Amino acid sequence: MTNSIDPATALPDTLCYLNGEFTALKDAKISVMDRGFIFGDGVYEVVPAYAGKLFRFAQHMARLDRSLAELRITNPLTHRAWHALATKLIAARADSAMAAGQLDAEKDQLIYIQVTRGVAPRDHAMPPGLQPTVFVMSNVMKLPGAEQRARGVACVTADDFRWEKAHIKSTSLLGAVFSRQISFDAGALETIMFRGDYLSEAAASNVWVIKDGTVMGPPRDQLVLEGIRYGLIEEICRAAGIAFELRRITRAEVRDADELLLSSATKEVLPVTLLDGQPVGHGDSQGQPGPIYTRLYAGYQQAKAAAEKELAA
Repeated sequence: MTNSIDPATALPDTLCYLNGEFTALKDAKISVMDRGFIFGDGVYEVVPAYAGKLFRFAQHMARLDRSLAELRITNPLTHRAWHALATKLIAARADSAMAAGQLDAEKDQLIYIQVTRGVAPRDHAMPPGLQPTVFVMSNVMKLPGAEQRARGVACVTADDFRWEKAHIKSTSLLGAVFSRQISFDAGALETIMFRGDYLSEAAASNVWVIKDGTVMGPPRDQLVLEGIRYGLIEEICRAAGIAFELRRITRAEVRDADELLLSSATKEVLPVTLLDGQPVGHGDSQGQPGPIYTRLYAGYQQAKAAAEKELAA
């Protein structure tokens, strides 16, 4: 006997936006001939909002523009219109949480934006002139807990078997699903991947290698998705006087790192203290979050506070 899921109870009734209309998430529907459903022919963005304020929204919009351009899809909305949609959904979720007495638990949110090419008969070629399908929803943002930050997290390694257009934030995420499952099955948080002998990224995170006080990451190219934290971490390093470098990084350098970090919208910056069952680092700090992580995390929180203050002004 198979277990079935009732959409009426499995999906929340929180507000979402679909093709010009606001509706309950559990009631939102698209055509089965949508190319996003048939081919994964679309892109997405995930924008964090702290205490109701969108964080680094302009940078997320710039990446959305780049991804859409790669797919030859015209952005269906202006940046101002995207902002208005996101702000309305954030407020709606906050109002619902307040009514339920759960505002503190839902004060930080993630805005999910998805644009597909639209509805057409199934054919691999890109049909011109379609009306893109536009979907936006808000989810609660669950940041790493104090214990994870104090102890660090475990990761495993794997070959990067995905396609070579990783710079597009595509809804075609089966490769990421497979790679994340590798770490899930191993009881680890993330899968750190390599193309040949060189570091690429993790299943849903960018990866940073710290050696002799320098923060290093893979270069901005088609083999990695340039996370919004790329620019932010570079800014934090510059302000803190920490050396920052983007270049090809070998497996051996990852294994010999003083510190390893993950970054993403939901992880912010997070220390990796165990890699393939072996402690990361050297000497007394081996297997523990390191000093560069501590400085980057502090800088990240300062950037959030500064952004909230600027938006409130």
